[in-house]
Amino acid sequence: MDTADSPRTTPTPTPPAATGPACPPMPAASLRLLRAAGFVSNFDRFCITPMLLLIGTQLGVPLTTVMLAASGYFLAYGLMQPVWGLASDRLGRVRVMRISLTGAAVAALCSVIAPGATVLIVARVAAGVFFAASIAASITYVGDMVPAAVRQRPLSELMTAFALGTAVATVVAGALAHYVSWRLVFALPGLIAAYLVVALRRLPEPPRAAPGALLAPLKVVLSSRWQWYVMAVAMLEGAVLLGFLTYIAPALEAQGASATLAGAVSALYGVGSMAAAQMVKRLVGRWTPVRLIVVGGVQMAVAFGLAAASRSVPALVGCALLLGGGWSFMHSTIQSWATALSPAARATGVAMFGVALYVGSALASAVAAGPAEHHEYRGMFLTAAILAVPLTAAAAVGRARYRS
Repeated sequence: MDTADSPRTTPTPTPPAATGPACPPMPAASLRLLRAAGFVSNFDRFCITPMLLLIGTQLGVPLTTVMLAASGYFLAYGLMQPVWGLASDRLGRVRVMRISLTGAAVAALCSVIAPGATVLIVARVAAGVFFAASIAASITYVGDMVPAAVRQRPLSELMTAFALGTAVATVVAGALAHYVSWRLVFALPGLIAAYLVVALRRLPEPPRAAPGALLAPLKVVLSSRWQWYVMAVAMLEGAVLLGFLTYIAPALEAQGASATLAGAVSALYGVGSMAAAQMVKRLVGRWTPVRLIVVGGVQMAVAFGLAAASRSVPALVGCALLLGGGWSFMHSTIQSWATALSPAARATGVAMFGVALYVGSALASAVAAGPAEHHEYRGMFLTAAILAVPLTAAAAVGRARYRS
């Protein structure tokens, strides 16, 4: 699956990645397209959060109704991961990205012209269904085309684009919605998605074995003990980092900060991730994966420790930057590991990894909602700091023992 000279239709039981020659470095143009696909997916996923109150006011519905557009999107995004993974293993990475981005562009257009809350909710759920394919497919594409020894470098580039999409969505969406229109915010990812449907025609499809039974990739993935182990690590990582990250902005607002300031501080997570991703690219091959994981875990623990000690602006600025750094060091390493676990069903394996990550995030966010409602942020962030320790230990020990 990993070698560019493998015949597209040769059904081999052993993945070519294990025996074929090394693949050449990924062309810069191909990586730019993949980064754009990941960027627009994350932008669309995070852009609605700072606009919820404004949308509710303009549509004349309560916040709880508008929240259905956000929660429905996130639920659809997570549940569609294995569906798109199976489709990608069967139909091809590029083909699935183009199909999904076509649907995403249509869903974005429906979001723009939605006359009321009901249509908007349906359109946003549909957008979650279709944008769900982009990130996993781009990661899988890198796994197919780049040798495992240097795979983390282009993956770090993708993580940078993903973080940029999150940061831009957090900062830009609120401003555009306030000064122009929230409908314009939904139009932007729709236009980018439509452009990518055309531009991705230039991206070569990775070679793959002839498809077998529809659920065969899922059977391959779920029969791997290491796949289950990494999914468990991903679930804990999603809980520790993504689940508690959600509450940085509310913690600041509880101290009297404006929503604009709170959003800007939260966006520094993306800045920290982008800066750290550049460091990780240079360190891959010089540092072991275990060392990268430990450095990332330490950053997470220190970040939440700062937030537990103080909810001041400087403390939470440091927290957001360090969490971004921890994400780039730890998550990109674990993500690279995940792409090597089931080469014969790589897309499905990466998709299941994503499901575990999002489930962990959702569970932690739900559990933390109660303490957050009572402004018990100190105990919440202290819990996250403590949980970062077993997360780091499990990821580091597992990666040290893993042999491909």
